[in-house]
Amino acid sequence: MQRTLHERFSGPFVKIILGVIGVVFGGFFGIQGYFSTRLETFVAKVDGHEISQQEFRERFDLYRNQMQRMMGAQFDARAFDTPERKRELLDQMINEQLILDADEKLGTALPPKRVFDEIASIPAFQVDGKFDKDRYRDILAAQHKTPGEIEGMIRRDLEMKDLPMQIGQSALVTEADVDAYLRLRDQTRDFHSVKLDKPSGDVKIEDAALEAYYKDHGNEFMTPEKVSLDYIELDASKLQAETKVDDATLKQQYEQQKARFVSPEQRLASHILVKVDKNADAAAQKAALEKAQKIAQDAKSGKDFATLAKADSDDIGSKAQGGDLGWLEKGVTDPAFETALFALKKGDISEPVKSAEGYHIIQLRDLKAESARPFDDVKGDLAKAYLEGERERRYSEISGRLTDIVYQDPSSLEPAAKELGLKIEKTALFGRNGGEGIAANPAVVKAAFSSPVISEGNSSDPIDVGPNHIVVIHMDQHEKSVPKPLDQVREDIRKKLVDQQLAKQAGERADSLYARLEKGDTLDKIADELKLKVDTQKDIGRNAVNVDRQLVQAVFKLPRPAQDKPSTSKIALANGAFALVQLDAVKDGDPSKLDEKTREAARNQLRQGISAEAVRGYVDSLRKVAKIEIAEDRLQ
Repeated sequence: MQRTLHERFSGPFVKIILGVIGVVFGGFFGIQGYFSTRLETFVAKVDGHEISQQEFRERFDLYRNQMQRMMGAQFDARAFDTPERKRELLDQMINEQLILDADEKLGTALPPKRVFDEIASIPAFQVDGKFDKDRYRDILAAQHKTPGEIEGMIRRDLEMKDLPMQIGQSALVTEADVDAYLRLRDQTRDFHSVKLDKPSGDVKIEDAALEAYYKDHGNEFMTPEKVSLDYIELDASKLQAETKVDDATLKQQYEQQKARFVSPEQRLASHILVKVDKNADAAAQKAALEKAQKIAQDAKSGKDFATLAKADSDDIGSKAQGGDLGWLEKGVTDPAFETALFALKKGDISEPVKSAEGYHIIQLRDLKAESARPFDDVKGDLAKAYLEGERERRYSEISGRLTDIVYQDPSSLEPAAKELGLKIEKTALFGRNGGEGIAANPAVVKAAFSSPVISEGNSSDPIDVGPNHIVVIHMDQHEKSVPKPLDQVREDIRKKLVDQQLAKQAGERADSLYARLEKGDTLDKIADELKLKVDTQKDIGRNAVNVDRQLVQAVFKLPRPAQDKPSTSKIALANGAFALVQLDAVKDGDPSKLDEKTREAARNQLRQGISAEAVRGYVDSLRKVAKIEIAEDRLQ
C-alpha cells in the first residue's frame, strides 16, 4: 500500500479551522526509502521550496468543497476533477509562494495587531459575534495546536495578500483614462446583416460511404467499458461509541490537559518602530538607534506616547492607532521584543529594542495575570472532547486494521469484513464517467479503472470519500469496451455524414456570397436574390440582449468603417448558420453626459482592471527569474 491509514488520519483540525479561513497551509512530508534514498513527493518546487502532494491534495479538496457549497445540486464532481483544473490550482499555489519569497527579500513586516484582528474576525472563534479567547484556546488545544501555529498560518495568508494589494493600490487612473474607457464602454454600432441558415434537403449517402466511415472511425462506435464493485465502507460518524463518561475520567483528563484551561499572562502594549533593514550598514544602524534613543527619552520625559507614535513610528499598521498593539502574550512576537515587554512594569517605557524590523520603543499600558478555569466550568467541554476522541480512536484502530488486512491479502475483501464485522456492499455497473452512490466519487472511479484493481484483481488502497470516511473497493464485474455492430450505428453514421455535407455546402455558399460582397455587391442585392431579409440594427451596445450574442461580439471586433466604404465580414453562427455583416457606423460614448457617481464607478472598475493587470505582470516577472520544477505525474 502506498500509505497506511495510521499515517493519514491525524485529527480534524485542518478541516475545522482551515475550512473557516479558506486557506490551506499544508506541511511537507517525506518517506525514507531503502538505503536512505529519499523518495521525492513534491508536486512543485519553487526556488528550492517544495509544495508537497499532501499540501496540494488538501488545498484541492478545500477548493472542491467550496465550489460544491457554492453550486449546490448543479456541482458535477466528475467534470470538476480534471487535470486542467488541478494545474490551474497548482499555478496559483506557485504564484503564492513566489509572492511570499518576494516579501522575504523585500523585508516586509506584519504588525502583530493585524494578525490578532484577523483571528478575532473568524466566526469559529467567536461567541455572540465577539472574539472569545477561551473558545479560541479550547478549539486549538483540543487539536493539540498552539496559538503560535494558527497565528503563523494567518500571518502567512496576510503576507501573501499584502504585496499584491500594495501593487494594486499604486495603479494610477487619470480623468483622460476614465474618458477613454467610457467612450469604449458605451460605444454603439449600426450594422446590417443577412442570416444564411444551414441548407436543408435530401443528401444521398451511399452504403459504401457508411461502411468506409465505420471502418475508419471504429473507435467512435465502441460500447462503454463498465465495472461493478464490491466495497467495504467505514464512516466514523456511523460507528457505535460510548455516550457517557464518569467524573473520575474527566478529572484525570482535566489534570492532564490543565494547560488548555489556563489563560496566560497578557500585556497591553504600544510601540514605536524605527525601521532599519537588517542588512543595513553600520552608519544606517547607528542613525536608527540614535533616533530611537531620542524618541525613548522624549517618551520617558512625559511626552504623550501615542502622539509620538503617530508622528515618528514606521509601523504603518499601528501608527494611526498611536502604536497600539493590543493584548499580547508570550510566543507571538519577536523574542527580543517579548523579553523586553515582559520585563517591564505597568506604565514603564523601554529602551530601544532591536529586532529584524528595526528598533522598538515599548510601552506597557496594562497587564492581566495568568488565570485557570475550574473543573466544573469545563466539565462539559471535557466530556464532549473525550467522547469524540474515543470515537476517533476507535475509527483509527479499525481503519488501521482494515488497511493491514487488505494489504496482507488484496485478493478478497472477505477476511477484512469477517474479522471487523463490516458488510461487503455492491455497486451497479458504471462507466468511466461514474455512476450512483460511491461510484459518483471521482476518486472511487479512478481507482476502479486503475490497473491494480481492473487488471490485477487486487483490492484498492483505502479511498477518502469524506472526513473520517473511507472505502476499500474490489472488482465484481468487468464489461470490456467492444465495437457496436454496423447495423446498430448505421443511422447515426448517416446523420453525421449528412450534417458534414450540409455544413460544407453552407460554408461554401457563405464564402461565395462574401466574395461578392467584397467585390462591391450590396447586401440588399444578395438578399433579394436569395429572397432573404436584411436585418438592420441601430445603436447596438456591447451587452445587447435582443440580438444574437455571437453576431454582436463579431461586429464589435470589426474595424471602424472608412468614410466611403463600410466594414464587412462573414460570421459563423450556431447550428451551422452564417451571417453576412456590413458595419455602417461606430458611435463612441459621451463621457460629458455622465454624472460624477457614474464616473466614479467607472474609475473604480478601471482601477481594478489596471491593478489586476499590474499584479499579473509582477507575478509573471517573478516566474521568469524563478527556478520552478513541476511534477505533473504527482498531481493525480
